Amino acid sequence: MPTLLHGDIRAVLFDLDGTLADTAPDLVAAVNKVRTDRGLPPGPYETLRLQASHGARGLIGSAFGVTPEDAAFASLRDAFLANYEAALCVQSHLFEGIPALLAALTERGMPWGIVTNKAARLTNPLVKLLGLSDNAACVVSGDTTPHSKPHPAPLLYASECLGIAPAQIVYVGDDLRDVQAGKAAGMATVAAAYGYCGDSLAPTQWQADAVVERAGAIAPLVMSAV
Repeated sequence: MPTLLHGDIRAVLFDLDGTLADTAPDLVAAVNKVRTDRGLPPGPYETLRLQASHGARGLIGSAFGVTPEDAAFASLRDAFLANYEAALCVQSHLFEGIPALLAALTERGMPWGIVTNKAARLTNPLVKLLGLSDNAACVVSGDTTPHSKPHPAPLLYASECLGIAPAQIVYVGDDLRDVQAGKAAGMATVAAAYGYCGDSLAPTQWQADAVVERAGAIAPLVMSAV
């Protein structure tokens, strides 16, 4: 396993959906309930799963073929979010290898945090339900700063919260926007190819500093630089 960076890595930040936690089952269930409530059959799980990191925009777009500019989008989005908020963590769980990774970082005294585009009203209860709130050094949501990823603002805000320079932080995410945001913030980036990853460019084409096929492969990368 190659060393991730030449330098002093002092913290790790993670995306939430598709990186730390497999939340797709609950997200897909929420959007499929919108379909069945309207007399439509559920959409295919594997197709919708690919959009799980893209939030309401991606899931509604895939399930109904509409964009935020369409008149029907707002009501579909509101119904989806209501369904999701009512059943936030029924089947969602941490990916295999994540609990051991976070425990190792905590034991090493290496702070870790979460930077997600999910709204705080959903992020905060979900993080608590997943058992992450006690040890996370920071939790930055999509509405914490005026901009969301791929803008670097959320990551720069997390850097300030940690009191650690961006150049000493690794950001791990399962979407191209995560790598773009990390690079724009001056952080090292790891593409989580085990996550949702969308349906466009493959993670190997995101120009991340490293690509991992399983969550357990993250530890050797970040620990080797400690």
